[in-house]
Amino acid sequence: MIKLSSLNSDGEFKKLLRLKKISNNNFTVYFGKIYLNEKNEEFKISFVVKKKIGNSVKRNKIKRKLRSAVQKNLNKTILKNKKYGFLIIARAQVYKEKFSILNTQVNKAFEKIQKIIN
Repeated sequence: MIKLSSLNSDGEFKKLLRLKKISNNNFTVYFGKIYLNEKNEEFKISFVVKKKIGNSVKRNKIKRKLRSAVQKNLNKTILKNKKYGFLIIARAQVYKEKFSILNTQVNKAFEKIQKIIN
């Protein structure tokens, strides 16, 4: 199982927001090469849920769902390039969405990213 690690600095977030993105009706994935010369040992990904979506219980459940779906799909894909960073911004529909549907959407998004990167 691949260890997920969060983005650390504000600069990493800002750099990712200027790079490429893929959207669907449940979330948006921003991605790009943010580590050029550094040796990054972990898979850098962050999950963002806006405060207006709900209280902390709802926001944390959305993050857990997305984190679990990403964890399952990373084992399937070959997307293990450590120089890339990912930022997933969730929408409110994720809370009511079934995990199986969310899992397939995450899988499709990472397959598109894999095609773009290679």
